[in-house]
Amino acid sequence: MSGDFQHLDEFLDDYLELPVPGRDGQTRVYRIEDPAAEDGIKIEQITTLAARLAAGGTAPDTPVLSDEEERDLYRMCLGDAYDQLLADGVKWTPFKHVSLTAMFWITADKETAAEFWRTGTQQGKAGNRAARRAQAKPAPSGSAAGSTTQRQGSTSGTKASPQRRRPRPAR
Repeated sequence: MSGDFQHLDEFLDDYLELPVPGRDGQTRVYRIEDPAAEDGIKIEQITTLAARLAAGGTAPDTPVLSDEEERDLYRMCLGDAYDQLLADGVKWTPFKHVSLTAMFWITADKETAAEFWRTGTQQGKAGNRAARRAQAKPAPSGSAAGSTTQRQGSTSGTKASPQRRRPRPAR
């Protein structure tokens, strides 16, 4: 009974349009189409493997993808825009940023892709050590910022060292 469901076209994002500066200084808008189902499955498998490796905290001994496989991954993510970006002579850094933005769109959603496009990081992840530290430190409140009273040091689990006893004089 299709009356209970709206058409997929009404709520799915079929493409991304990303403005990218070229070597000539011109900004062109590249349209990245939704990949074929088979490519989407491959992209999902590759990114899931990469996430598992990252969660392990150790770098793999060998490259996860060969150079050719990495190019194939970018081509799957970008579709026809892959050749357009190369033909327009887009530099590596913007090319990679476009590719990863498309990958986040494919594997997550448009909001995650937009956040990555804007910040270069995934949602909920700080971009670098300084940003993580800034997020971890709460801003001082108005009353705490003006206080000069020092806090009492913690004594939990510690004892003051015992005073040395002086030997008693012999009688």
